[in-house]
Amino acid sequence: MLTLDHLTVIAPTLTEGVEHVRDCLGIEVPFGTRHDYMGTHNHRLQLGKNVYLKIVALDPSGVNPGRSRWFGVDDPRQVRSDWERGRRLRGWVAAIVNIESFIRQRPQFGEVVNLPFNEPKFAFAIPVDGYLPLGGILPSLIDHRSDPTRMSDIPDFGARLTSFSLEHPEPEEIRAIYDGLTIDRPPEIKVGEAFRYEVEIATPSGRRSLW
Repeated sequence: MLTLDHLTVIAPTLTEGVEHVRDCLGIEVPFGTRHDYMGTHNHRLQLGKNVYLKIVALDPSGVNPGRSRWFGVDDPRQVRSDWERGRRLRGWVAAIVNIESFIRQRPQFGEVVNLPFNEPKFAFAIPVDGYLPLGGILPSLIDHRSDPTRMSDIPDFGARLTSFSLEHPEPEEIRAIYDGLTIDRPPEIKVGEAFRYEVEIATPSGRRSLW
């Protein structure tokens, strides 16, 4: 069973990511964490029901992890291209138990990477090239193991996820891919001119869309 864990806005810089979310939701998302082991950093916001929003970007002062980073951030030109085309909510992360067994049957999700490298607490599936699985059509996978996300560490400003959709010019092909998975709270698959994600979020100032 895959479970919706968090949504990912992948930004060229954290400043741009925070500005975009503020423009969409009317919420200033606070700084979250610095991933010293992956050379990235983020801002985070609770969305209810143990789901949160993450704005992630390459950390210009971060270390090189010695392997491909997650979320495709090793290719800043592609991140910038997606950003300028309006593909800003680029993907989502699903939680799973026993990630190794799952990946053995579905290598398209990537390889299992135990993190942090020196003292592993959780595992993340990252394709060898570092890009998102199937360009982001598939979720990234996390096995929290002994390091569950503490929602109390993530700011809660009353934002709540109300809908989650994936648009694609060939929705039936995407549905066929998703039909082979068991997912709790998957995106609704819709026809659209181009592949993109969109969510509707109830905020203190009303319902807003993020894309």
